[in-house]
Amino acid sequence: MDSTVLAIFLVVYGGMILGKVPGLALDRTGVALLGAIALLATGKLTPGQAWGALDGSTLALLFGLMVVSAQLRLGGFYSELTGRLAATDIPPSRLLALLVLTAGLLSALLANDIVCLAMAPILVVGCSRRGLDPRPFLLALACAANVGSAATLIGNPQNMLIGQTLRLSFGGYLLDAVPPALCGLVAVWWVVRRQVGSDWLRGTVVVEPQAPPFDRWQSGKGVLVVVLLTAAFLFAPWPREVLALAAAGILLCSRRMRSGNILALVDWHLLILFIGLFVVNHALASSGLLGGGFALLQRAGVDLARPAWLFALTVPLSNLVSNVPAVMLLLPLADHPLSGAVLALASTLAGNLLVVGSIANIIVIDQAARLGVAISWREHLRVGVPVTLITLGMAALWLWIRWQFPG
Repeated sequence: MDSTVLAIFLVVYGGMILGKVPGLALDRTGVALLGAIALLATGKLTPGQAWGALDGSTLALLFGLMVVSAQLRLGGFYSELTGRLAATDIPPSRLLALLVLTAGLLSALLANDIVCLAMAPILVVGCSRRGLDPRPFLLALACAANVGSAATLIGNPQNMLIGQTLRLSFGGYLLDAVPPALCGLVAVWWVVRRQVGSDWLRGTVVVEPQAPPFDRWQSGKGVLVVVLLTAAFLFAPWPREVLALAAAGILLCSRRMRSGNILALVDWHLLILFIGLFVVNHALASSGLLGGGFALLQRAGVDLARPAWLFALTVPLSNLVSNVPAVMLLLPLADHPLSGAVLALASTLAGNLLVVGSIANIIVIDQAARLGVAISWREHLRVGVPVTLITLGMAALWLWIRWQFPG
């Protein structure tokens, strides 16, 4: 047993659980990066081995899609869409349904974290203007973004990682994920609607945040690229990471929108988190400790090669260490035909259970708090628990049907 590698791994994943290292001003990204540096400093990995541990295709896909999303954000697309949505003259329950559908669709095609970051402040302002309590709509936004992102292999970082690592078909995954995702969006609306009852109104005065002005040309260009890119993912023979980078390159060649402004909105922290975890997990696997741990589970009757066991373990692990680290740990066991869909759906839908289960949840609550709207963990729990249980049940049932009747 390599005690140094094990100690570094435990510190890193302890940091994933706590979100920090006690006594140090390190977040999850800092902890993962520090773990990778420690492995190099102690000689457990050479720089060449650490470089070889990185999954370049996943990192390239992530980066490319972040640039596309940044284009839409700077063009004011998210702000304009959310503002128009909130101002729509329809009853609150229908507004809630429209919000859930919009957030779910956007999150399926773009990074759900960016969708929440851009939509949450405008949603608070829109609800304030109408005298509506923004909290149900914000909770619906977070839950719908998570559920909608589960529908595709580009909806969130863990799905991108799963799709790239397992070389999953973009269209094939849609058959596994779209039905439970659509049903899950209905469940989000139903749960939030029941929680609210008839108590929609609340006087909330907020300071309106500055949002990028709406630029029809830049937003239209971004939307066109998203449509063409999605079609290319479905039908073109080229690798997804190459297509995403090509899309990013086209958008960076602009006469009006500065490339520095676009690149400033790339989530470099998330990319560094991936890099650190790739290195740490590679060291653990190379030492034999990861395989030994899985062998112990198998001797105890937990066969993670079976979809049911993989599904059952992914849910609590995703809430314990967050979904990206959980997926990285479990991917080496994903050799069943349904393993990719199991990992993607279970890890993503489990994110609605707790506030810390998904970055999207944290973003929405943080953005709301900056505008004076407080959402407690209990309020989130009252929505998150039933949404998680219902959507996971739907996903498990659909995957079982898909396995029993593959045609």
